[in-house]
Amino acid sequence: MNKKSILGVFAVAMMSMAMTSCNQQAPKVDEKSQTANGAAASELKIAFVEVDSIMTQYKFCKERSLELQKKSQNIENTLKTKGQNLQAAVNKFQQDIQNNKYTQQQAEAVQAGLQKQDADLRALQQRLAEEFQSETEKFNVALRDSLQNFLKAYNKDKKYSIILSKVGDNILYADKAYDITNEIIAGLNKNYKPAPAKKEEKK
Repeated sequence: MNKKSILGVFAVAMMSMAMTSCNQQAPKVDEKSQTANGAAASELKIAFVEVDSIMTQYKFCKERSLELQKKSQNIENTLKTKGQNLQAAVNKFQQDIQNNKYTQQQAEAVQAGLQKQDADLRALQQRLAEEFQSETEKFNVALRDSLQNFLKAYNKDKKYSIILSKVGDNILYADKAYDITNEIIAGLNKNYKPAPAKKEEKK
């Protein structure tokens, strides 16, 4: 999974978070009272945050994205090596068969071994994919919690009625005057405390 696809997963998670937040916070408006009194509309205070900028400038996102990329690459390299080794063994087996190097019983035993290797490789691929998906989901949860907790504290003073997440063209037009992305990123990075680096075990 490359960087673009990882960020895509995160962006989808952020949009989901934003929709959930809006559903929970947006008050129901009485159309009649709003028509009779325009004060409600004038008091509405809206801001938006560029999700792409959060992904690329929030230290937590940058660090975890890099970790996930490395993990993805390690998985890819592991499966590629094992797959190549298995294919080489299959090719050798086929050549040995053609050269009559096995009895029928020996050939069946080697073939059974190769089939087991193939099944083991498929099982490993499934397990590693599930582990990677779990790591990605944990990151998404941590990111949502981090952003929601910060916005809750941030909005005590700002008093915004709605804070929207802007991803690509999901908002057709937005005045930059309502863009609070830089404030949010600065605040998130100020509050972020990276986990201490793990000490390498002495061999």
